Amino acid sequence: MTVYCRNVSESESEQPAEYLGMRLVSLPALRKKSLETLSHTALSVRHALSRVPDVAVVFNAANAPLLPLLRLRGIPVATHVDGLEWKRAKWSGAGSRYYRMAEALAVRWSDALIADSRGIGSYYADRFGAESDYIPYGAPVLGEIGSDRIEGLDLRSREYHLVVARFEPENHVHTAVDGYLRSGSKYPLVVVGTAPYAPEYTERINRLAGGNDNVRLIGAVWDQQQLDELYGNALTYVHGHSVGGTNPSLLRAMGAGASTSAFDVDFNREVLGDFGRYFTNADELAALFDAAEADPAATVRRGRAQLGSLDRYDWEDVTIRYEKLAARLLDSKRGRGKLAARRAR
Repeated sequence: MTVYCRNVSESESEQPAEYLGMRLVSLPALRKKSLETLSHTALSVRHALSRVPDVAVVFNAANAPLLPLLRLRGIPVATHVDGLEWKRAKWSGAGSRYYRMAEALAVRWSDALIADSRGIGSYYADRFGAESDYIPYGAPVLGEIGSDRIEGLDLRSREYHLVVARFEPENHVHTAVDGYLRSGSKYPLVVVGTAPYAPEYTERINRLAGGNDNVRLIGAVWDQQQLDELYGNALTYVHGHSVGGTNPSLLRAMGAGASTSAFDVDFNREVLGDFGRYFTNADELAALFDAAEADPAATVRRGRAQLGSLDRYDWEDVTIRYEKLAARLLDSKRGRGKLAARRAR
């Protein structure tokens, strides 16, 4: 298996070449919002065409214009369509139109579609009449993780609320900060995240926080152990994502036993079910902050109770589903010649 990765540094010596038996190929990308994904995928496709893999899995429907290059070499292609990116404010106008077009092309030129949530699968079925393979992400169950790394941030276990998100309007970081400030919470709100292409939105969040010492905007956290401890010791985790499918950050919070307050959309209800508490605006979230601090023991119990619901998000099962899909595509290619392209109805 070969996995294509975006360069994280200028030095090739710092790029790992292998992980758990998988070959890692690190390639550059143009660091511009509208070109980063496509430029990296174009280089990855060129590299893959020189080796002709049995099956290609392409992540993000935005890459659909590159799919014919793979298919012309007889490589079966499964596209993981990701979320409803055209709904994001950063892709308004031409970007949104491009994403809508790319979705249709992904349906037309993929031999299989992968949806990481049933809600995304329903969207493609309703809009395009296209079937998809439901393959979610796995939820790492963290167990006992300690609290040494959060003490360095002047935090105590179960005495803070947590947000982990890229700073984008659709992730409702502003709602989390606003809701917190409207509440009577005495525990701090810790916000982990940055936004490489959204300086205006970042400034909006900074203005909302207004220098309040209890709103701690700590930026990106690359220390995985520290991030796990932040999830695992939070009184509540606030999940404002609204346009994606099954979100890895939400699964990590659940696997850490964090009691979650989530933005009320079908994608989040599909994952959290009755274990979640839901909000649609700052006032509703303020009430959830207050309720959590009024009975912290019950809040912690609710977070721990959800651990029993995570068999649906087991990485071993996810791996098997990808393996079966790849085998099916390869078998179809060998047994019946050229795979039939998907067509929008």
